[in-house]
Amino acid sequence: MRLGTWHIVPLLLALFTAGCAERAPAPSSPEVRTPPASQSRFSQQGKASFYARMHHGQRTASGELHDQNAMVAAHRSLPFGTHIRVTNLRNNKQVTVRINDRGPFVRGRIIDLSRAAAERIGMIDQGVARVRIETLE
Repeated sequence: MRLGTWHIVPLLLALFTAGCAERAPAPSSPEVRTPPASQSRFSQQGKASFYARMHHGQRTASGELHDQNAMVAAHRSLPFGTHIRVTNLRNNKQVTVRINDRGPFVRGRIIDLSRAAAERIGMIDQGVARVRIETLE
């Protein structure tokens, strides 16, 4: 039986989309370090930044709306809901925040804080600060 062009197009389309479904997910960035499940404490040092005002009210990766007045933050790999202590290494001020978003996606930065959390540790004027983050039990 001879197939016409109109028979081949749906067949090719079906084969193409089936091949796409089998594709493996892209490997994650080497900078992202997921803490092992057995590890009860996680500590990291690096640069922190904070959300611009324009993000207030925008949906986060966890589904919540970002509240610049809440003690929340974005981290690339820590589970949503994780509470962490952030210490500004310049002045030793600390704040406890809850992870509810993913980021920051700027090389060299390890956490993005809400505006209120950034104010609490005294980093608003600098915009970026060296910090240590530690998970809390």
